[in-house]
Amino acid sequence: MTAVANLGPHEVRRVGFGAMQLPGPGVYGPPRDRDEALAVLRRAREAGVDHIDTASYYGPDVANELIHEALHPYPEDLRIVSKVGGRRDESKAWIAAISPADIRSQVEADLRVLGAERLTMVNLRLIEPDARVFEAGLATLGELREEGKIELIGLSNVSLAELERGLELADIASVQNQYGLLDRKHEDLLRACAERGLAFVPFFPLGSAFGAAPRPTEDPTVREIAARLGATPAQVALAWLLHHAPNILLIPGTSSLAHLEENLAAGDVELGEDDLRALDGLG
Repeated sequence: MTAVANLGPHEVRRVGFGAMQLPGPGVYGPPRDRDEALAVLRRAREAGVDHIDTASYYGPDVANELIHEALHPYPEDLRIVSKVGGRRDESKAWIAAISPADIRSQVEADLRVLGAERLTMVNLRLIEPDARVFEAGLATLGELREEGKIELIGLSNVSLAELERGLELADIASVQNQYGLLDRKHEDLLRACAERGLAFVPFFPLGSAFGAAPRPTEDPTVREIAARLGATPAQVALAWLLHHAPNILLIPGTSSLAHLEENLAAGDVELGEDDLRALDGLG
């Protein structure tokens, strides 16, 4: 199990950090504890994290404000990745916002709040399948790339057919889809990405507070293996992902220093052949 993998032309550590949990409850408003949120970001960087995933609609703008306060000016090797395709309203709803104007506005907001001249990558996130919206969105990201505002283009929440169409229209560097030990409906996408040399970044790998994904940490097999190895169930579930495919990059998020250390240590968990067979059988 290697400790690094490629994100486009960049080699990054396979355990990165997702900023979604830094804002308040429901990914909205200020953090529960601003000082700890800042400390989490600084500790992640101190521990070698060089891949941070964020979005202007986390908060909105809260995650990006915290990243800026904690880490700016940014080290040359830090890869900041964002996503476009949604917005939040005062009711805290998640609303599709994927027109060319929406996409441009979201990227501009990222750059402004982060205090960055360019984003390493922006993922085009689809909430509902729509070929015309998808193609127009890729075209807009292509324009932003030509303008030097983004370096790489990724896709999120897409099907295999949409990935194949996307590759016809743009240089795609990564796919970010829901995936985990107990949720492998996108195995075809993972394999397609591996064959094409693309990174695959699973979201909700440990389940979701929104009820959108199963929780492997509650599975008896996971818990038994964790107890035997002296690890936590979350570490076992994340370690399985790292063993499962070499192109997987993890972005577990937290606003807790203790959970951050737990997540980062998942890369040190060595699963034996019997463990892997047992975990593989859960899918």
